[in-house]
Amino acid sequence: MQRRVSVYVYADDPISQAGVLSQLRMRSEIQVVESGDLAGVDVGIAVADVLDDETLRILRSLKKAGVTYTVLMMSALDEGTVVKAAEAGVSGLLRRSQATSDAMARTICKVAAGEGVIPSDLLGHLLGQVGRLQRQVLSPRGLTFTGLSDREVQVLRLIADGLDTNEIAQELCYSQRTVKNVLHDVTTRLQLRNRSHAVAYAVREGLI
Repeated sequence: MQRRVSVYVYADDPISQAGVLSQLRMRSEIQVVESGDLAGVDVGIAVADVLDDETLRILRSLKKAGVTYTVLMMSALDEGTVVKAAEAGVSGLLRRSQATSDAMARTICKVAAGEGVIPSDLLGHLLGQVGRLQRQVLSPRGLTFTGLSDREVQVLRLIADGLDTNEIAQELCYSQRTVKNVLHDVTTRLQLRNRSHAVAYAVREGLI
């Protein structure tokens, strides 16, 4: 039998909270948690009209209380809301006008499985913003969304292949000082302990 997803709901008005809870209580795949210790709760839902400071505080407090993932349900969603929600660690976004029992359950289950959920009409706008950020901000500085430059990736790949500083310098036609500086920049910026930690990080993140 599939494990039920535990869910806690917070709404900025009692009527909205009662409505969402009544819908979720009917779902066999969901277990509603109404109060008490939230540590280990799979998904916390915040229902609000606007993404103001109070709503952001609630989202952060849910994470701080031990809720694994959060979902934001709002009347209106736009690009700015997506960015702010992402910064607050939100994993799923749902419009209140589209929050049927099936839609809520589907969003909750996807988020609990580690997936991100965003309305399809906002996805194209978000991808456009990502593209503009890469072209206008990161690329002119020689960076990518990984936080590493092409040169840094090259050096890490060669370290992973077992080459020492001198061999990397010969392979890339750099001085040994340049190779050491590149590695120092990476470990300092990403707060890594040494070259082995840097390689492990790059492999874990799928960068090399």
